[in-house]
Amino acid sequence: MNQMELEGKWNQVKGNFKQKYGNVTDDDVTFSEGKFDEMLGRLQEKTGKSKEELKNEIERL
Repeated sequence: MNQMELEGKWNQVKGNFKQKYGNVTDDDVTFSEGKFDEMLGRLQEKTGKSKEELKNEIERL
């Protein structure tokens, strides 16, 4: 999935993450251009998953 595809479906992705992981907040899934890795770091802390696992999960949604 490229950057444009990700940005296009990000609202759907963040809704799924917030449902699946109850401790994930809006701030954790806020996507800012150029800060994708920072956001993945916040999700990594909340979910206990690696960045690679999170990227794979995002691609599957």
